[in-house]
Amino acid sequence: MPLKKQYLKSKPEVKVTFEVEKEATQDAEQIFLLAEFNQWQPIEMSKLKSGKFKAVVNVPTDQQEAYQFKYKLCLEGGEETYDNDWEADAYQPNGVDGDNSVLQVAQ
Repeated sequence: MPLKKQYLKSKPEVKVTFEVEKEATQDAEQIFLLAEFNQWQPIEMSKLKSGKFKAVVNVPTDQQEAYQFKYKLCLEGGEETYDNDWEADAYQPNGVDGDNSVLQVAQ
């Protein structure tokens, strides 16, 4: 689940591509990105023909050095589960059920 970052010169933002590899999807029907940078509001990820899920989001770089995030996997039969990015910049305890992934945005 590589994170790709492209820092914008015109704005204090970084364009981040979030990807969930096919082998990490658990055959989910939908996957949502939940992140601190947008108050944990779900962002639906697009399912690609390869079986991967992907979302591209502009994230502010002038508010925090890093943001926590997680993936919400909607499985067959209505079951939901949460997963971290396997290649996140870091992990941080969330105080509830383990760790959250961390996206570093400071250059």
